[in-house]
Amino acid sequence: MKVNWRMLLAALGLVAASETSVLAQEGGGAGPMEQGSRLYAQNCAICHGDDGRAVSPDFPSLAESESVEDLSLIVANVHQGVAIMPPFPWLSDEEIAAIASYVRNSWGNAYGQVKAEDVAAIRADLEPASEMRTIWEGVYTAEQAKHGKAVYDGACALCHGRRLDGVPEDRDMLPGPPVGRAKFLRNWDGRSLGALYSYTRWTMPKSNPGFLSEEDYASLLAYMLEVSGVPAGDSPLPADPLETGLIRITPKQ
Repeated sequence: MKVNWRMLLAALGLVAASETSVLAQEGGGAGPMEQGSRLYAQNCAICHGDDGRAVSPDFPSLAESESVEDLSLIVANVHQGVAIMPPFPWLSDEEIAAIASYVRNSWGNAYGQVKAEDVAAIRADLEPASEMRTIWEGVYTAEQAKHGKAVYDGACALCHGRRLDGVPEDRDMLPGPPVGRAKFLRNWDGRSLGALYSYTRWTMPKSNPGFLSEEDYASLLAYMLEVSGVPAGDSPLPADPLETGLIRITPKQ
């Protein structure tokens, strides 16, 4: 039996049934939408929300948003970052097209599908992508991590545990996500320090997000890396998502 993937996606809530007609009219299929859904979940949902409604007022909502009609804006922001949004220069034209197609045709949006050649034409007019590096190339200093530990003990340990394993000090509290060691690295594998910085800076701690200084948040990340066995270097981790967005979190090499 032939499966109607558009209807299946609609049933799963990935695309509203009224929105699938847009893709059908333009010859679209489930491929770009499914790929876009997966890439969005990996790279975008942590800030923009699973449903396109931002997890913090500091992040723009993508649901029922006229701004996502502007493909040039989407491509430029993904390619080079903007404000508190880190860049994603490692994404290919096809992958950005898939994300754009998904965002432009979900959550009340109906702006049509995007092709890889559309993305390539826009990127050709942008500055070349900056060089990427990984967390294993000495991206923070030992002194910065030392300061980060002091900040962590005062602001984070109650919920995430003294060992950064997500086990709270108060056993009556629900466990939080680990923020250090192997499981933390696995959970964030493939994402950037820029995404981690922005998410932490504007959503943590949940009781009072953003009350620390930008340098304190960068120091927290340095401490998280140190506890995870990532070696220190000679330069401190910058408090800038556009710069830290060029540093990818990967398994130990």
